[in-house]
Parts: sequence; C-alpha cells; structure tokens
Amino acid sequence: MAEITQRDGTWTFDGETVWIAPGRGKGIHPLRQELGERAVPLRALAGISFEPDRKGGRLRLRLRDGACPVLRAADGRLKDTADPYQLTVEKDRSGVAEYFVDEVRNALLIEQVPAGPVDGFLLPGPAVPVAGGGGDGTASFDGETIRLTWNWKANDSKLSGGPVSFPLSDVAAVHWVPSIGLENGHLRFVLKGAPAAVRAAEHDPYALDLWGLSKKEYTAALVAAAVLVRLPDATGKTAGAAPAGAAPAEIEAPAAPAPAAPTGDDHDALLRRLRELGELHRSGVLTDDEFAAAKQAVLKRL
Repeated sequence: MAEITQRDGTWTFDGETVWIAPGRGKGIHPLRQELGERAVPLRALAGISFEPDRKGGRLRLRLRDGACPVLRAADGRLKDTADPYQLTVEKDRSGVAEYFVDEVRNALLIEQVPAGPVDGFLLPGPAVPVAGGGGDGTASFDGETIRLTWNWKANDSKLSGGPVSFPLSDVAAVHWVPSIGLENGHLRFVLKGAPAAVRAAEHDPYALDLWGLSKKEYTAALVAAAVLVRLPDATGKTAGAAPAGAAPAEIEAPAAPAPAAPTGDDHDALLRRLRELGELHRSGVLTDDEFAAAKQAVLKRL
C-alpha cells in the first residue's frame, strides 16, 4: 500500500487500483471538485511520473489512450490544475511521491500492462445528473435527456427560443473546446441528420458559447464526458472533440477484461511471473534496474 496526502488531494495505491480523491477548498479546480473521487485500475495506466521543482513537484498519471471518457472529451485541452490525474506535491513530500511512483511502476512491470490505446473505456463517465457550463448558459444531463438553459448574456435568438431539451438518442456527437486566448470555447451537441454547416456557438441552440471568464466553465467538459460515455455503442475510440459536423467515429467492441492479478497465496502464479521477468531481462526488454525492482516486488508478495 502506498499513499500520499496533500492539500491538492490524496492518492492511494493498493497494488491493483490508484484511488484519487481531490482536495477540498477554493484552491481546487471546479472540474476536479465536481468529478469527485476516481478509481483508476492498473490496466488503464500507461505510466506514472514525478516531476520535481523548487516548490516540490507534480505527480502525473498517464492513462492509456481511450481509457477515460473525461480525457477523451477534453482531447488534451485540460489545464494542469484541472487535470484529475495530476497532484501537486509539497517539497517535504518528494520522497513519498518517488516511492509512490516506484510502487506503481513495479506493479505495471509485474502485470506487464501494455501502454498502447484501448478499444473501450476502462473508467466510468461522470455520475448523473450532471450540470456545467457558463458563458451564455448551462447544460444538464440526467442520463437520458440533455437540457440547455440560457442566461441574460445569451444571444436574442437563443432567449426567444427558450430552453432546449433533446434525448440522448438524438445525439450523434458532442464536442467540448475551452476558451483559448481571444477565441471563445463551446460545448456543442451534433444531432443526427444535422447539416455539416454549423452556426457559431452564440447562435446555435444546441451549443453553449464559453467565454473563459471563469474556471467553472470547464465543468462543461464533464457534461460532454457523461454524454459521450453513454452514447449507443460508445467506446474510447469515439472522439469527443472532432470537427463540428463530423461523422461519429467507427465503433469497436469493448476490450475484454484483463486477467485478475494473482493473490498473495498463489505461489505458483508468482513463480511463473518471476520466470517471465527473467526471460524479459535476458532478452533485453528489461534493464538490470527494472528487473531488480520488479523481482523484488514479486518476492514481497511471496
């Protein structure tokens, strides 16, 4: 068991899952607060790192491409402070962070988890009902119906039409883009049969126009992720930030569950794992240090 607790949150690793609980208080990004606790199975991880700096450093989990619907919906556009898979580490806890990294890396080596992309989401989407947004309105989703409501800052065309509701079954794709520089962002829902030419978000009744004036606007990404993961036959291959009007990505069957890790009493399985590690070391796949660390982790479990 490895654990690190900081003002930014708490990470715990039990050998099979990294449990992430965000910190509390106004310094924690609204997206992380709204998303809440995450349980990241080992098979969803591509790697982990600790990046030290003069103030302490930052722990980063690198997930396999397509494993998390939040990251898929964000498509690499999350700021570090909003990323649920990063943890700010204080200077006096650097040693604990490095130990945490070693434990996770050893487990990845022992279980031989591939770093490549997955065919289906390995983590759930945000819990519903979920709401988020800002700019000219708010989006909400209860698991079946999406609802867009406008505030006084919305364009007259939106205000005159009133709130918009439509079922999940009508949605072909959802796109979230944050405000960048002087460019507004948006949360846009593309309905089945919609024309390729799409109006600007400020005039589109199926889109929020996000101005980036508040961190709270990032919570629109959670609505996008909650919808994305519940689209019919949705998988990690269904990109949430494709160009507006694009056809949905090709659907592939979800990945089969990874085999369960051997229990502490399954000595035969652990001995087989030791032999496998030895073969990987002899073939040059594992360095001397990697082999020594992985071997020691297996021996601890015997």
